[in-house]
Amino acid sequence: MPKRLILLFLFVLGFSNASAFAQAATGTFDTKASQAFMIEASTGTILLAKNEDQLISPASLAKLMTLDVVFEAIGRGEVSLDTEYPVSENAWRTGGAPSRASTMFAALKSRIRVGDLIQGIAVQQANDACIVLAEGMSVNEREFARRMTARAREIGMSRATFTNSTGLPDANGGGKVSAREMVMLAQDLQQRHPDLYKYFGQADFTWNKIYQRNKNPMLLLNIGVDGLGLGFAEGEGFSIVASIQRDGRRLFLALGGLKSDKERIEETRRVLEWGLSNFKSQRIFADGEVIGDASVYGGADSTVGLQAKIPVDVYVPIETPDRLSARIVYRWPLAAPVAAGYEAGTLRVFLGARLVRELPLYTKESVAQGTLGRRAFDAFMELTESLLFSWLWDKPLPS
Repeated sequence: MPKRLILLFLFVLGFSNASAFAQAATGTFDTKASQAFMIEASTGTILLAKNEDQLISPASLAKLMTLDVVFEAIGRGEVSLDTEYPVSENAWRTGGAPSRASTMFAALKSRIRVGDLIQGIAVQQANDACIVLAEGMSVNEREFARRMTARAREIGMSRATFTNSTGLPDANGGGKVSAREMVMLAQDLQQRHPDLYKYFGQADFTWNKIYQRNKNPMLLLNIGVDGLGLGFAEGEGFSIVASIQRDGRRLFLALGGLKSDKERIEETRRVLEWGLSNFKSQRIFADGEVIGDASVYGGADSTVGLQAKIPVDVYVPIETPDRLSARIVYRWPLAAPVAAGYEAGTLRVFLGARLVRELPLYTKESVAQGTLGRRAFDAFMELTESLLFSWLWDKPLPS
């Protein structure tokens, strides 16, 4: 088998297994949701995963991506909170009062500030506000949807697609998302735009003498939830993307496929409380610690140390017999010269058989090209060893 195909097979196999490992995340804990994904924010540790890569309709959760595009535009100076956009007949009829759906009751042919439109979406999930922003910032809503999908790719959402700004069903299907990628989106909104993220936790909103309460029922429970949004798709059930911060910890959660709004509230609370109460932080590698060595061929040195750019912490169950282990995956071998700080591989941390964290590894120092004799010898060794090694290296960690 050609070397390139072997490498591709190993990397695809690794990512496929990661999902299977993560599905065992709950142990005896399970959720009524058909799709679920939850992480601890500071470490990225996966606490819960169930059908997390299954594609579902975003429904109103698409509005989170609409806001992400708007927040990015504000950050770049493309628009400001005081920019005003007109309310077209399409926005009024499709998402306004005539639609009998979530709306901020934007008046036809009026002009509305971006700051007010943002609050209309974050607090009321207003369809008319989404369409006004989409039409104001792009040629039309379809073009804005392309921006949404492009933005999804920028933040690592490799499979999500959006066909409109609201998530309403349309001729193009309304788009597709997964629980895992909606958690990525929630992280981006909270971590990159904390000053604008606060709108998600706003209890109510008064605009044009119209008073509306936040539609997210999780805020009323006073358990630390400060966002984000709800969704419902015919035939797929109720969904939610939520973030909670309590006792110095923040969790991001996405659930889908729930049977009712009541079940969504109860299950979201149950899962979040479980995540906050049953885990503790454990440091497994210190800042700057060499985690392992990668082989270098044709270099002045035969190996180079690999390290993360940050301390490596994970959240582990408070009571568990499982043992932590780590796996370094890299394209074997590295070819000299190798620069210091080169992203050479990935660290995957497991609790038992369950993948709980994944992060990039970088070379600690540079490795210059070796002598002609050394390069010839390494070329021979590379050919020989390619038939013998799996290119995956395991390192046990203390429990």
